[in-house]
Amino acid sequence: MTDIGEWLKSLPIFTRYWLQLTVGLTLIARFGFVNYEHLVLAYEPFINKFQIWRPVTALFYYPLSPSTGFHFLINCYFLYNYSLRLERDVFGGRPADYLFMLLFNWICCVICCLFAQIPVMMDPMVMSILYIWCQLNPEVIVSFWFGSRFKATYLPWVLFGFNLVVSGGGILELFGIIVGHTYFFLMFKYPQEMGGPQLIKTPQFLYDWFPNQRTIQGFGVPTPRAPQAEPAAGDPRRHNWGRGQVLGERQ
Repeated sequence: MTDIGEWLKSLPIFTRYWLQLTVGLTLIARFGFVNYEHLVLAYEPFINKFQIWRPVTALFYYPLSPSTGFHFLINCYFLYNYSLRLERDVFGGRPADYLFMLLFNWICCVICCLFAQIPVMMDPMVMSILYIWCQLNPEVIVSFWFGSRFKATYLPWVLFGFNLVVSGGGILELFGIIVGHTYFFLMFKYPQEMGGPQLIKTPQFLYDWFPNQRTIQGFGVPTPRAPQAEPAAGDPRRHNWGRGQVLGERQ
């Protein structure tokens, strides 16, 4: 337990709380301490009965069952791996900018899930941050199951196709891709690569709450992408999937 506590403390703040709340609320509901019907996102109780907590609990709650347990663990791995990399690397020293990205994606996921009547938001939210990391590291070679290897820019679409074929789903992954692309386009691609104005930026009050830990050029303007360093052999971001390759690692 001491080792687990130390590991959690080593995580950056938003990744740590997101992972803890997801696991904690899911287990609380799984063992019946809270009725899961009060946690999911539903249009009528949220809009008509003003149950405003539902968009928040629907982000952290995931319905566990024998058929969904493995998928939940995979989502937790993706959450840990890609949120950690974004918060430490791309948004390193800029907690307010990372929080704004999470809030922007969360609001977009709420709108999509209300429109499509999807009760939980873990899948699209996790996919949205995975998509953003992949777009910011498009040339990194990642490995998927069965030894397949490809550039990171294709990973979200591979996951979408995999779930479409295996489980007949894919709509949750597609919403996550749309949400992630919306943020990536407005924050990075349009102003930096297409020369357009900065259409979204981090509000000042987030900087007041979570000040930058180093100097950047202006509020809400992403810093240029640095070359991706080769992970060391003992890098804690590595995850052992048996004899396969680690998702998201440079080869």
